[in-house]
Order: sequence, then structure tokens, then C-alpha cells
Amino acid sequence: MDTITHGIAGALIAKAAFRGQDMLGAKPVNRERIITWSLMLGAIFPDSDVFREFFSHNDLLILTWHRSITHSLVCLPIFAVAFAALTRWFVRWRKWDAPSFGALIVVYAVGILSHILLDLVTSFGTMVWSPVKWSRPAWDLIFIIDFTLSAILLVPQIVAWVYAKEEGLRRRALGSWVVFAAGAMGVAAIGMSVGAPISTRAILAAIVILAAVFLLPAVRHWGLRVRLASWNLAGLFIALSYIGAAAYAHHVALERVDKLSSSLRLDVQSRGALPFPPSLWHWDGLVLTPRGVYELRMNLGSETEVQAASAGSEADSSLSYRFYPDAAPNPYIEAAKRLPEVQTVLWFARFPVTRFHQEGAVGVVEISDLRFPQMRPDRPSSFTYRVRIAADGTVLSQGWVRPR
Repeated sequence: MDTITHGIAGALIAKAAFRGQDMLGAKPVNRERIITWSLMLGAIFPDSDVFREFFSHNDLLILTWHRSITHSLVCLPIFAVAFAALTRWFVRWRKWDAPSFGALIVVYAVGILSHILLDLVTSFGTMVWSPVKWSRPAWDLIFIIDFTLSAILLVPQIVAWVYAKEEGLRRRALGSWVVFAAGAMGVAAIGMSVGAPISTRAILAAIVILAAVFLLPAVRHWGLRVRLASWNLAGLFIALSYIGAAAYAHHVALERVDKLSSSLRLDVQSRGALPFPPSLWHWDGLVLTPRGVYELRMNLGSETEVQAASAGSEADSSLSYRFYPDAAPNPYIEAAKRLPEVQTVLWFARFPVTRFHQEGAVGVVEISDLRFPQMRPDRPSSFTYRVRIAADGTVLSQGWVRPR
């Protein structure tokens, strides 16, 4: 999950469950505002591990370091106690009224835990047991960037601000709706640019829903009678329901993947159903076999799966799919797979496919993790590692393939 969404989720949880107040309120700093700030900071803290990548030339840190120690359930109590102690020292220095040391430990622990759980629901993998165990569990429920979930977490907080007081209510309500409606159209433009288009009908539906959420509570000013915590509690409940709906959709998608495996009588080494933008209806089914990887892109709202040009596609199934064969073994591939960096890539990859071609006397080995799909045909997968090897076995270059 992206860091901004983590922070939004932390603030929502603080307001919904811990009586937190808006972080930038007009009132002086008090216990309630400190609770919100603390939980929000706890929720974004785990992603601080990316700063190490800024000062390193190791391109594989995203695999070996990101989502490890700072995302660890084992280390969570240590971080929570450390941040609570630091916060107590800071608020005493500022002479603010602050929660107790024990309460701050709980607040920070909940914030960090919310981050870990929201990362677990994605497909990237999170080393929650590090440093005891360096595995990467992934629940494959939500795409790494999910604008719908981000909106569900943010909108209730804005609505609570809109209806906090009567003065300027209509201006705040209308202005907020316009901003979010423009945001919906911006998301549609982003989706189009990355190869995950959103239908016009879906965008119009989102704008209408936003209008209802922001404007209907202004009728007879009934929104003024709703407490801040109630708005945010409703948002938290809807967010949890959204993740629950994703879990059900994931189950349905896995059944279709198993249907494909059964119909083709595949020798399944691993299989999964991964979220595919732009909505909960879209999933990417993957089956790892000794010969390569089968891919089944699904729209759960349709009986017919998405079909695209395939490499070596077989047609003896009622389901439309792609097959990505592994390149036949050769000395270049064997030499590449002996490299420590390539072994790290293969450790991380859940659905690896090896490709090979020659450029004169130079052999080019590429390993792609199909867990990260190729959204557009003119751009490579986000996680494709390339090794160029000379005929005498010398490694000429290696590294991630960068989009042009």
C-alpha cells in the first residue's frame, strides 16, 4: 500500500477508535490531537525503510530490505515503546497535555500494525517475521495502489470537517465535492495512461456517490448533528467491508484459476489470484508449472475472461489465457542463475519466467516475475532483471530493465 494511504488510514483509526481530533485544528494542541498525530506517524513509519535505498547503489534492496525490519510483528513492540518514549519527552518539553506513556504505546502499536496489515493484503509480500524468518507472506487482496480504498479512508474525515460547524457549511460541502469529483476524473486519466482504463459509467457513478456523501447531509443541516467519531467510524466500517469484499472476490478468482488448472491438467507448483486494477472485479490468475507460467486475466463481472495475444497459447479450455514458456536451458542461463543477484531475484519472485535471446555473441537472460503484470505492451514488467553474458561467460552487465 502507498505511504499516503497508510497515513490517511492511521488518522481515520485515531478519530474513529481513540477519540482523536483533526491534526490541524484551530484549538491548541491537546491529548486528542496528539493521539491522531501519533497514530498517523506510527502508520507511516514502516515505510521509512526506503530512505536506505536513497543512500545505496544496491538495486536489490527493494527485495531484501524493503518491508522487512520496520514491517516486522516481532519488532513492533520495540518501535511502539521507543516512539511512545520519544513522544512523552517531546510533549513535556513543549508543555502540552498528552496521553499517558501506556496509552501512547498502544496508539503507536495500532498505527504500526495497521501499516503491516494493509501491506499484507497486497501482493508484494511483507517480511512480518523478520529477523526471525525472512519469508514474504502476501494475502493478494488489494492492489498496491487502490484509489477506491484511499477515498473510502479519506472522505469520511473530510465530511466530518465539513459538518463540524454551521458557518460556511455549504461552501465547504460544495468545494469538497468539486475537489473529489476532479480527483475522480484525474484517477481515470492516470488509469488510461498506465493501461488500466476506467469506464465513463464508473466515473459518473463515483461523482454521483460523492455528491450524495458531501451534499445530502446539508439538507436541513442534519449532518451537523453527527459526531466526528461517528463519521470516521462509518468510514472505518466501510473500509473493512471493502477489504472483506476483496477477500470474497479473491476466493471466486482462485476458483477460476483452479478450473483452468484442472481443465488443462497442469502440474501446478504454485498458483494465485492477484488483484488487477482498476477495480475489485479484475484479477490476474497465475499458475506456475515446470514448463512456464499460465496467466488468466479475469473480469468477475463477465463470464468471458480478458484475452490478449499469447506466446504459445493452447486452445483446449473454455477459459481464455496466456502461456509464458520458460526458455530452454543453456550455458548462458545456467551462468546467470549462479549469480548471487539472480538468486536473490529468484528468491523474491513467485511466478518467474526466464527468457533468452542473443545479440551477436552476447547472450541476454531476462527473468520476469509475472506477479507484477505488464500493464502496457510498450513497457516491460516492473520486475524484469536482465543479465548480458559474453560467450566466454563474462558478465557484461546486469540490473533491472528500466521503462523507456
